[in-house]
Amino acid sequence: MPKDNSIQSVLIIGSGPIIIGQACEFDYSGSQAARSLREEGIKVTLINSNPATIMTDPMMADKVYLLPLTPESIEQILKENEIDAVLPTMGGQTALNLCIEADELGLWEKYNVRLIGVDIQAIKVAEDREKFRQLMLDINIKVAPSRVANSFLEGKEFAQEIGFPLVIRPSFTLGGTGGGFVHDKSELDEALQRGLQASPIHEVLVEKAVLGWKEFELELLRDKNDNVVIICTVENVDPMGVHTGDSITVAPAMTLSDSAFQEMRNQAIKMMRSLGNFAGGCNVQFAIDPETEDIISVEINPRVSRSSALASKATGYPIAKIAAKLAIGYTLDELKNQITKTTSAYFEPALDYVIVKMPRWNFDKFKGANDTLGLQMKSVGEVMAIGRSFTEAIQKACQSLENEAVGLGYYGKSMMKSDELIEYIKTPKWDRIFRIKDALMQGVTIKTIVQATRIDRWFIYQIQEIVRIEKLIAQHTLENLPEELLKEAKHNGFSDEQIARILIDRCTDEDVYEKRKALGITRVYKMVDTCSAEFEAKTPYFYSSFEG
Repeated sequence: MPKDNSIQSVLIIGSGPIIIGQACEFDYSGSQAARSLREEGIKVTLINSNPATIMTDPMMADKVYLLPLTPESIEQILKENEIDAVLPTMGGQTALNLCIEADELGLWEKYNVRLIGVDIQAIKVAEDREKFRQLMLDINIKVAPSRVANSFLEGKEFAQEIGFPLVIRPSFTLGGTGGGFVHDKSELDEALQRGLQASPIHEVLVEKAVLGWKEFELELLRDKNDNVVIICTVENVDPMGVHTGDSITVAPAMTLSDSAFQEMRNQAIKMMRSLGNFAGGCNVQFAIDPETEDIISVEINPRVSRSSALASKATGYPIAKIAAKLAIGYTLDELKNQITKTTSAYFEPALDYVIVKMPRWNFDKFKGANDTLGLQMKSVGEVMAIGRSFTEAIQKACQSLENEAVGLGYYGKSMMKSDELIEYIKTPKWDRIFRIKDALMQGVTIKTIVQATRIDRWFIYQIQEIVRIEKLIAQHTLENLPEELLKEAKHNGFSDEQIARILIDRCTDEDVYEKRKALGITRVYKMVDTCSAEFEAKTPYFYSSFEG
């Protein structure tokens, strides 16, 4: 069926100030949604309290309000404009919470405004930890043992019932705000008080911590006919215990068996359908036991998330743009794939490359801040790299961090001894991936590193491959560096500067460049086309590689 013609004007709610834990990806999504709706001739009104965004540019919407994100501001807009529907799913948790406040005050009903892209019940179920837990049990999806507490005494009582280690998850917060791990009784009081204060409804989930389990995210889209597509599956390199915004992530998933993927996929679709009848985007997170492949659901976000922007760029599939069109009544099969222009949006992207997202921290500017990573997001940004292999992509990501890293194989080499490195990498720190490489350089075994970090051994083997190549390069000068070794290094993401630093004669990156250019080892450009080159792409979106 075509779009709902009764929707002539839409209010988009932004995410407010760009702070750590509420990233600017929501600005990207909001801008895409505004453009998508205006393509359909719909009048777009936008509210955001942050003027330093693209979405608040006068060119983006028909009318922009730079007002506090409060119910009073919403009512002012509804009084001054004929608004048919409100789209809150592009503004993160701030927008969803504001929608609930406005609904409880009766504003939507008073001004005859519809909620599109999500419904109130879905928001409440997804963000209220007890309702989410009960829904999962009702649809036979496993969750970690947990109890909801609304007071300090309740929390302590439930903690004793469940046993340590625990994770405290406040309701209705974003970026893991107020959350944390509790390893023993001495940490419990502070963690409970922090979580209860962070939650706007003074509620926390006291949950058994599945530390060391693997973590995955799925990005979904659903239309009004209940058709669902999985846009992207993202794997966290760090195991459970590190916020996804602070973890190195990879797409597509690298260590997921086909049977576990199919089960995870089925559960994600069931979870999304169980939330209600809304049409739009959704992000689902799972944890998997690395030994048994048992799956538990961690959470579901019925909105475009921080990961959605990454998934859009990783796959070439414009999630926010399509989600906005689904919200006004289109179905997936009616919409064109923006890349091929010939296939429909009712398909799942196929990737013939590897995406690595690496967070960017800036602890130097926050003196005294705890640099141990946990449930609360601490990164101030992230980079995304595309390569033909994991090794190439992670090296390119390291080179993009705007610090002294010129690749994973060379970053201010640690002066720690092997036993000190093993102890250091047990705790998730921002530079742990570099120190794992240092440990491998010193001969620490893969088994020891896996036991210390709980990172899947596949990723450690990939880093070991980088170490192997670095050790071979270190045996040569530029003049006697074999052509095949230089090719292999470039295929695995080594930069010219990185190679120059490793060689015995410490030449310059220009020298390495001239040598490989003379040998014909030059960049080629591959296309991000969403369909592994099965169809011709009309929108050129390229990445570079040294594959032939």
